[in-house]
Amino acid sequence: MTDIDDRDEERHRAKMAKRKAVQDAEVAAKTVEKGLLIVNTGPGKGKTTAAFGLALRMLGYGRRVGVVQFIKGKWHTGEKDAFAAFGDRVVWHTMGEGFTWETQDLKRDIAAAEAAWVKVLELMADPSISLLVLDELNIALRYDYLDLDKVVAALKGRRENLHVVVTGRNAKPALVDAADLVTEMGVTKHHFSAGVKAQLGIEF
Repeated sequence: MTDIDDRDEERHRAKMAKRKAVQDAEVAAKTVEKGLLIVNTGPGKGKTTAAFGLALRMLGYGRRVGVVQFIKGKWHTGEKDAFAAFGDRVVWHTMGEGFTWETQDLKRDIAAAEAAWVKVLELMADPSISLLVLDELNIALRYDYLDLDKVVAALKGRRENLHVVVTGRNAKPALVDAADLVTEMGVTKHHFSAGVKAQLGIEF
């Protein structure tokens, strides 16, 4: 450990006291409490992972969570198994038919997205749901499987205390504008480019 003399210790204490005062004042100035519309987008890995982290946090407080997956199809995933341990506190609907390059069937993709959106509206109306994860909704909007204006209007008009997280690349500007929090996941380095395949517990 580096030797720290009394003067260094005192300077540090004074600096941190000023910092704390600034932070405390900033926190105290925040008085609004409301359901948030959160968008996780961008080309980097971690959009859905971050959304499920929020879901786990909400479950930790005894709240109920809903999940509607738009695109990923019938993949078996570790997160679905993990959330099953919470019983009826997690309502999970995998509604996609798989990625668009797998289905190659536009009518089927649109029908699947529309069915998923009906389920979203049901869960948004359920007052017992505190957080709703709309996984890969951005992809469904990107390919115009759903009416963007209607989706954004419904999300903006949701009940006041409902948090919604939307994931997927290429979030539409109208959705970004409507959101309270938008995180762009960037790529600095990705193992796929080095030939590493999708692995259990990491990608699914």
